[in-house]
Amino acid sequence: MIEVSPIVILFAAIFTNNMILSNFLGMCSFIAISKELNTSLGLGQAVTFVLTATTILNYFVYHYVLVPFNLEYLRFIVFIIVIAAFVQLVEMILERYMSNLYYALGIFLPLITVNCAILGVSLFMVIRQYTLIQSMAFGLGSGLGWSLAILALAGIRQKIKRNKIAKGLEGPGITLIIIGLMALAFLGFSGIVQIQ
Repeated sequence: MIEVSPIVILFAAIFTNNMILSNFLGMCSFIAISKELNTSLGLGQAVTFVLTATTILNYFVYHYVLVPFNLEYLRFIVFIIVIAAFVQLVEMILERYMSNLYYALGIFLPLITVNCAILGVSLFMVIRQYTLIQSMAFGLGSGLGWSLAILALAGIRQKIKRNKIAKGLEGPGITLIIIGLMALAFLGFSGIVQIQ
């Protein structure tokens, strides 16, 4: 196996292997929350924090609990439990200290638990056999890439809200077209660096 620098993994996770625009993981909250820039920023920060922290936690759980006891087959269930517990903690903190953001995110904050991008990052970390530092870089980069994508989509959606759009493209139609064009734009970065 070729040793890949954590810096390369970080930038690849943001641009060339973006969870949303390359793997299409985490689309439900991505589309639903991206109507407003402020809530998109808040959700992007929450997802980045949860992605980074749960990737690190799941690394330790996998390598120091599951592997020594030959319980690797339980990784899906265990990773989901770790993610759910951590998101619950983040939700309680946001409700206590950032109530405006907590209410703006609404139902999508607890749905971070079932955001497939978060589970996907932990599973990719195991499949690709990343070290702890590589896993941290991958988790942070994936969160930053997810945030970048949702902020870009929110900015575009706010801009086109003031323009006249054909009746058949209003709402989800134009949103999916924008996401497709963004995915094509990010595909242009794929010649720079690719992680497998």
